[in-house]
Amino acid sequence: MGNVMTDPLVSTEWLAAHRGDAGLRLFDATLYLPNENRNARAEFVAAHIPGARFFDIDEIADPDTDLPHMIPSAGRFERLVRALGVNDADFLVFYDQRGIFSAGRGWWLMGLFGHDRAAVLDGGLPKWRAEGRPVEAGAPPAPAPGNFHADFRADRVRGLGDLRDNVESRAALVLDARSAARFAAQVPEPRAGLRGGHIPGAASLPFTELMAPDGTLLAPEALRARFAAAGVDGTRPVITSCGSGVSATVLTLGLARAGLPRGAVYDGSWTEWGGRTDTPVET
Repeated sequence: MGNVMTDPLVSTEWLAAHRGDAGLRLFDATLYLPNENRNARAEFVAAHIPGARFFDIDEIADPDTDLPHMIPSAGRFERLVRALGVNDADFLVFYDQRGIFSAGRGWWLMGLFGHDRAAVLDGGLPKWRAEGRPVEAGAPPAPAPGNFHADFRADRVRGLGDLRDNVESRAALVLDARSAARFAAQVPEPRAGLRGGHIPGAASLPFTELMAPDGTLLAPEALRARFAAAGVDGTRPVITSCGSGVSATVLTLGLARAGLPRGAVYDGSWTEWGGRTDTPVET
């Protein structure tokens, strides 16, 4: 697995060659938004890359909050990831049914809980299928439990209080991965009950702007240019935000691929900030 560790992405060619390797674990980490009316797990059962299991972002989450798929405790994360058959020595590849969207959340969660041997499939299931590669149907059998140990890295995540403080200090650059229209409150949010707009001082960088036309992530030099245009200049750490902590991780993935400090993710993101009445909003 040697050379793939420097890049947080693996290609479809690489996966086709290595998906049978001992110690490689493949996960479909698809998540659809509430307004899409699609069932990611059912679509996984209908068609997935052979050998994949389903990584349920809504389940591998904190059950005791009203906010969607917030990070769980280390104990819960460890238990659920072990149940997926993950061992400390395993190399994990995450993909999703859209291309690159929620797979970044699976990759980021593993790093947040101390497991760096993880990557995202560049171009995801759409690229895999477009190349005529095999898929299979059915629910996979339960794996033997793994021995994964969680080691929480608090510096990779930020909460509401951190973001409130940052509105005053502007010590970190907040990059918002939602669409420019949502950032500017020109279209309604996909979740009901949220105000439109953005966190004061945040910069708009829609995660789609990190993509090539074929749905793969841009090359490192192109990513660096795009981040620079959004204000990433090395003087301030970066906090990524989005609707509910999912597409923010695509920006984190892009930062890692660009060779830039990956910063932290605002886990509550706009669902938390825009859903309150006591947080300042700019449009």
